[in-house]
Amino acid sequence: MFRTIKRIIGWCGEFKRKLYIGFIFSFFSTWFAALPVMVAAYTVGLLIEDARGNVVFDRKWIWLSLLILAVLVFLRFLFDYLRAKFQETISYELVARDRLAIGDALKRVSLGYFQQKDSGNILNSITTGLHTLENMGMRMIDNFVGGYLNFLVIFLCLLFISPVVSLIAVVGAAVSFLFLLVVSRHSVKNAPVAAQAGRDLTGATLEYARGLPIVKSFGQGGASMAAMSKACQDSRDICLKIEWGYTPANCAHLLALKVASVTLGGAACYLGLTGVLALPMMLMFVFFSFGIFAGLEPISDSAHVLGVIDNAMNQLDALKMGNYIDQDGKEIVLNHFDVEFRQVNFGYDERRVLWDVSFTIPEKTSTAIVGPSGSGKTTICSLIARFYDVDSGSILVGGHDVTEFTCDSLLRNISMVFQNVYLFHDTIRSNICFGKPGATEQEMIAAAKKACCHDFIMALPHGYDTVIGEGGGTLSGGEKQRISIARAILKDAPIIILDEATASIDPENEHLIQEAISQLTKGKTIITIAHRLATIEHADQILVVDDGRIVQCGTHAALMRQKGRYRSFVETRERAEGWKITGN
Repeated sequence: MFRTIKRIIGWCGEFKRKLYIGFIFSFFSTWFAALPVMVAAYTVGLLIEDARGNVVFDRKWIWLSLLILAVLVFLRFLFDYLRAKFQETISYELVARDRLAIGDALKRVSLGYFQQKDSGNILNSITTGLHTLENMGMRMIDNFVGGYLNFLVIFLCLLFISPVVSLIAVVGAAVSFLFLLVVSRHSVKNAPVAAQAGRDLTGATLEYARGLPIVKSFGQGGASMAAMSKACQDSRDICLKIEWGYTPANCAHLLALKVASVTLGGAACYLGLTGVLALPMMLMFVFFSFGIFAGLEPISDSAHVLGVIDNAMNQLDALKMGNYIDQDGKEIVLNHFDVEFRQVNFGYDERRVLWDVSFTIPEKTSTAIVGPSGSGKTTICSLIARFYDVDSGSILVGGHDVTEFTCDSLLRNISMVFQNVYLFHDTIRSNICFGKPGATEQEMIAAAKKACCHDFIMALPHGYDTVIGEGGGTLSGGEKQRISIARAILKDAPIIILDEATASIDPENEHLIQEAISQLTKGKTIITIAHRLATIEHADQILVVDDGRIVQCGTHAALMRQKGRYRSFVETRERAEGWKITGN
């Protein structure tokens, strides 16, 4: 419990000063909450003594005490306000900072990280984990520190008047604290289990949402719900089990405080009746007995949540402390843009994909990569962009090993157009300018015109300010492809990687896409993965990949004169592209 509190305070970083000032305001707020009880007890005591005829009550004291109470109440709420102003905003500042830090961390890790980590786990950590810290972090630490601070202030008041009665309060608080430790240990033990159930539920929900088109097409709604139903039931069962586990210690904590409160009030009455305590002091003790533990009772909620917060912080630390792929990288400015592979070997986990791959792509030339599915074509392009690190060998861009770059300085030189285009749920303007955030209106429109998408954009309801669905779902495949090419044109990188950019385009759009690609690739180093002959036959060189190896290299004409994989590939494609339906 104390370790988690220390972690939260450490997490505050540059906001620690505001946190500590908030504790000071909380201390004064507690004092101003305790003083009205003393004033009220003193006043009631005077009234009773006046009724007995022991003293003469000064009527002016009524108005004076009311004024004092009003000032004390005002000061209490003033210091409460100041505490909230200093402390309540800290978690929002910190969570915003951490979300940006995690976003920066995730773009600097190998893509293999996302194969090892389930997307539900990552999403749950960024959303649920940070949400827990955002809403509970400062509140729980204030409950804990403020609760015991409140008790300490009242205890000091009692100790000054009657050490015997104040001892009862200490014993009650100590016994309740022992049960709080049990709650805290239970929370720490079960927080990872509950978090895993939450991650499983998030992952199952994402899987269900992503698979809905397939589910509907096969009419398997019941089967698709099975995993999500199980995750929901598991989450419910685990949360109920954990809650039942908390109950005994939590009830014992509250019982210890209630028993101590009643005992304290009873002891004060006994001491008052026996003459040990003056009547006003006895009344003050009785009044305090009802509120002395008010700040300690909610701490059980903090003990519940502190384990969850600790686990959330572990998840976030794991995300932020990932093995950055460019940890030792430097900002490098290139003067030329050739690409070279030197005896590269690479595999995904245990599966080897590339074997001793070597080739050179001179700058401002076009290279086509062909081969059967699964041969390693896309992997070669991913390694150029350093989405992964090679197992052995080296890859050079502009004469520098890609491991020398930071991710940003390397990718500044590369534009990629994929077969499966992803567009953000944002305006078309934002999607195109994603390649160059500071682009002017004229630059954006010029890029869109080169990509042959200006006309259809202007026909949309709000033109460039039209918001498209997530992933570009409200646009056709050809429209999405042209917007992605406009994005690449605007970026104007010297190295262009086209990963089967026209493979799934309909014939009506193909000539527009080809025209857009021609505009994109002028004067650039071009690397193209393609199956269509029209795309590859004019390339300066063609790399033929088979089973993770470069088996042939040369121009289209040279390779067609050789017996081998390429000629077989071309002949197969020609037969496939020349088929037609015949009638009987």
